Amino acid sequence: MNIQPLLEALDVQEAAALGLTDDLRTQVAELQSRLREAETHLEHLAITRKTVTALADRIPARPASSDLPEHPDYPRILAVFNEATGPLRGRDVCEALDHELLPKNIEGTRAKLKRLVKLDILAQDDVSSFARKQ
Repeated sequence: MNIQPLLEALDVQEAAALGLTDDLRTQVAELQSRLREAETHLEHLAITRKTVTALADRIPARPASSDLPEHPDYPRILAVFNEATGPLRGRDVCEALDHELLPKNIEGTRAKLKRLVKLDILAQDDVSSFARKQ
């Protein structure tokens, strides 16, 4: 029996297996590199989450703009309260918004302030004094 053809067939299969092994090693090396990058990214995200969580207590709560009624004065009113150092009256807010100080404008502003109190965005200190919620 001539075993030469059998050895040649084994050589072909061995060469193919070596090629496949080399290809798989290359893929494994590439996957290990991508895995290291993904793990590093995960570590960075965890650090970012920890930092953001630690800073979250320092950021004043702001209502979502979708919670506000659809009127251009509401964001402006909140901006006035963000700059205020203490409670404000309807007249003060009306003046800060550059509205003419007429009773109808002051009452309209006061109504908006009361609406923000109902939305739990502002607090009403007394009958006519409003402040940001703490």
